[in-house]
Amino acid sequence: MADRPKKPSREELFALWKATQRTHGEARPPLPDGQMQAMFKMLHDELKRTGCDNTLRLVKRWLKEQGLPFEPVEAWLNENGGYCDCEVVLNAEEAWQEARPDGSR
Repeated sequence: MADRPKKPSREELFALWKATQRTHGEARPPLPDGQMQAMFKMLHDELKRTGCDNTLRLVKRWLKEQGLPFEPVEAWLNENGGYCDCEVVLNAEEAWQEARPDGSR
């Protein structure tokens, strides 16, 4: 009787899932790394000052100031749990960091 193939461990499955997410996410961020970093930094600074009003008001304003389109950024943020400015910092920033080729933070 042939041996059964070994089932992957929970850790191996999670690592595979994370690598897959990183691979899919690499092409997804709508802005280059430098602009994404600048947007997240702006959010960290502005949210401390003004707080969140449960919209993407700060993101939208920053993109307009930079001459960048809102819709593709909004779609990517929403796909990654960023439905308002504070959720962008809490969810989408982490997704972006994990999607970077080196997974750097």
